[in-house]
Parts: sequence; C-alpha cells; structure tokens
Amino acid sequence: MALLEVRGLETAYGDSQVLFGLSLSVERGEVVALLGRNGAGKTTTLSSIMGLVRPRAGTIRFDGTEIQGREAFEACRAGLGFVPENCRLFGGLSVAENFEAARRAARDGASRWDVGEVLDLFPDISAFLNRRASNLSGGQQRMVAIARTLLGNPSLLLLDEPSEGLAPLVVDAILQRLKLLKQAGTTVLISEQNLRFATELADRVLIIERGEIRYEGTPAELSAHPEVREKYLMV
Repeated sequence: MALLEVRGLETAYGDSQVLFGLSLSVERGEVVALLGRNGAGKTTTLSSIMGLVRPRAGTIRFDGTEIQGREAFEACRAGLGFVPENCRLFGGLSVAENFEAARRAARDGASRWDVGEVLDLFPDISAFLNRRASNLSGGQQRMVAIARTLLGNPSLLLLDEPSEGLAPLVVDAILQRLKLLKQAGTTVLISEQNLRFATELADRVLIIERGEIRYEGTPAELSAHPEVREKYLMV
C-alpha cells in the first residue's frame, strides 16, 4: 500500500477551480517530483494534501487513513511535513529557537531526526545557529526550513519549489543535501519547475498541467520524450 494516495482531487479558490480530478501516489521510501509550469497547480496540490486548502472533492489517504478535510496541524500530527516556498520561519527567533519550536518525537516507522543529525546534513547551519531567521539569506532560510521540518520527524516530506529564486551554487548545494535524504530512505513529494533539479533527485516524475496529471514516468523515460517536455514544461 502506498504511503500517500490521492484520488479525484478537486480544489478551488472561490469560483476559480485549480485542480480537476487529480490523482497521484507516493510509495514509502520514494521521491516523486511534481513538475509543471508556473500556475499549473503544483502548490495547490501540496497545500490540499497538507490541509492548508480544503478540497471540494476527492480523497487523500495517508498511511492508510483518510485525511482530506483535516486541519494542517492534524496532518502534521499524522506525519506530514511541509516546507513551503516562502519557508515561513519565525523571523524574530534565532535558528536554534526555530529548531526548538519544531521538535517533535518520532512516530513508529518514521525517520528519527534530532538537532545533531540535521546539522550533520546541513553543516553550514552551525555557523549561524544563533542568528535571527529574518537576517538569513534566501539559501540559508531554505536550508533551515528543511532542517526544521525534519525535526518534526515526518513520515512524508512535502517540498514546494525548493530551488526557486536561489543562485545556481546554492541550488546545487541543496540538491546534494536532498540526495543524502533520499539515500537515508526519506519519502518525499517535491514540486519543481527546475527540470534538472527534479530529475536528478526523483525516482518518478509527474507532470501537471491545468490541474490534471498529464504524464507519469521515470526521469529516464521523460528524457527519452523531448516532445513531452516541450509540450508541458517549456516556457
């Protein structure tokens, strides 16, 4: 049984419908990348799964339990961890205080993260642990946001556009850290526009266009179909 199963998801903001019967699944230990142009529905998909937006229809089954309609804090307690594009750190707190606020005991079957382990994964953070989060660069904030979410010991990590707006060297550094997460068996659903970033990391890729999944395959299969990339991903 998949760790996450989404079936027939329909989500709207007022009269503007964004998702149209969207379905996807993520197996335990798998990294799945949700690719698509800006506005295709990637963030809405993750927000719907996390409970930040309430779907109009469809089912979201996580670890065998239906969670659609639950509040975000309930999804978090169930084992979902979400890193939004804007990071949403507590700007007035230090990095160490952000970490302390996020710490949560591991659930059965979940990875077990503590501060020492996230600092091993992101060693650069040690240099600014006592700095206020609002004074960090964009890349530093992204690393801290991922590390902070891991301290909640999620069973499934949702990453929304982790490479967006970052310098190429920073993007490569975060990619290498996420590859280590993958090697550790962390289950991840990531939304991305950066094709190279996503395909280097993912076991499987999905392409979303106008709120529907239009393509599913491995990175190698997508590489072998340039017409698919041109149709759904080229600007």
